Amino acid sequence: MRKRNQHVTIIGGGLTGLSAAYYLKREIQNQQLEVELSLIEASPRLGGKIQTVRRNGFTIERGPDSFLERKESAPQLVKDLGLESKLVNNATGKSYVLANDKLHPMPEGAVMGIPTQIMPFVTTGLFSVGGKARAAADFLLPAKNINGDQSLGQFFRRRLGDQVVENLIEPLLSGIYAGDIDQLSLMSTFPQFYKVEQEHRSLILGLKKSTPKSNQTYKAERKKGIFQTVQGGLQTIIEAFEENLSDINLLKGTKVLDIKKSDDKYEITLSNGDKMESDSIILAAPHTVVPAILKDHALFDYFKAMPSTSVATVAMAFPKNAVRMDQEGTGFVISRNSDYTITACTWTHKKWPHTTPDDQVMLRAYVGKPGDQAIVDQPDDVIIKTVMDDLKRIISIDVDSPNFAYVTRWKQAMPQYHVGHKEKIKRIKDRMKDVYPGIFLSGASYEGIGLPDCIDQGKTAVQHVLQFLSEETNRVIS
Repeated sequence: MRKRNQHVTIIGGGLTGLSAAYYLKREIQNQQLEVELSLIEASPRLGGKIQTVRRNGFTIERGPDSFLERKESAPQLVKDLGLESKLVNNATGKSYVLANDKLHPMPEGAVMGIPTQIMPFVTTGLFSVGGKARAAADFLLPAKNINGDQSLGQFFRRRLGDQVVENLIEPLLSGIYAGDIDQLSLMSTFPQFYKVEQEHRSLILGLKKSTPKSNQTYKAERKKGIFQTVQGGLQTIIEAFEENLSDINLLKGTKVLDIKKSDDKYEITLSNGDKMESDSIILAAPHTVVPAILKDHALFDYFKAMPSTSVATVAMAFPKNAVRMDQEGTGFVISRNSDYTITACTWTHKKWPHTTPDDQVMLRAYVGKPGDQAIVDQPDDVIIKTVMDDLKRIISIDVDSPNFAYVTRWKQAMPQYHVGHKEKIKRIKDRMKDVYPGIFLSGASYEGIGLPDCIDQGKTAVQHVLQFLSEETNRVIS
């Protein structure tokens, strides 16, 4: 019979690692397991890209600002943490696309830029007559069976043509992945679109049929947006995690230098000189650090080549009377053919009214493009001036500088799922079952970068750990 408690270590204190720790702790308690739990985070703070500034009535997100309500894991986590009363939906309002130096309303019925309503696409100024005719070819084109993966750009250009891709689909998808859609993997990002094509032939007709009618009723009845956050900012979730996990072995500002197999355990070497033993490990760290921690095993060659892009966000506050907007809406994205440094801008005071005092305006702009990320390395004042110059070409701003601004750089922080990513991750995880049994990869580098995706991966890793520990216990007993 096993004499010592089993020990699980989670490496990485971002949303994935914290979610794994929270749900694993809950399972340990519910099942009354004799399992000790540790979480190790290299930086002095938890939360990864989730960072919130609270200042003079402003709530300013430096990383992600929300999650999709329909992806159940995120709102469920908020409820599990006891924060349900703090959930806030975004205010509804038009979104725009900047093309040819003009803000065009996002066509109604567009699903990630794909039309499900005809008239808004017929009447929009985003596309020429030829561009609209090319998009209409989707009604006639046959489905194309692809053996393996393909890029998002290849798929959407084949179905809808270049104009729809470059003026609508690309700005939307680049805003999510900060990547080049002509390299990003369809099967790792939006495999459901390939499925729609295979089942319905026409992407437009297929999405129209498969879009739940309940969504339309939902919008009409509630008049609320489809995104959610929490009052006080997303860091409120991280603070709730930290309070809940106060009784586990939580190490911040500590790096993992090495993991070695030792008999039936793993020996973990830490930057503070300590060593710890663990039966199972959830490696909720970026792909860039995995080869160093597991000592450059050839298994992880893909991670050495897998790229990440850099972006920066610029949040700026202005007096309300200094900014005039002719459009009623919540922000805009920018066509890839436009001559601007910024890639998008959220009118935060309109999208999230609770974040901004009534007499103020808050704008949040984004810079950094695939193949053109030099702006991210510029000093704060240069980035702010560049953003201001761009914004003044689009909306009316009567002052030379904001009351205050926060520039946040995310260097090499956006993992790129290039064509073939899904298959390569599967091969690595399958091989790890033999080479590193009991170690499980989880996080934004692997199977989804959105907040709900990270939560889901953390919960899946918990189930893998519990199964592994159960099998190990049975093996020792037998």
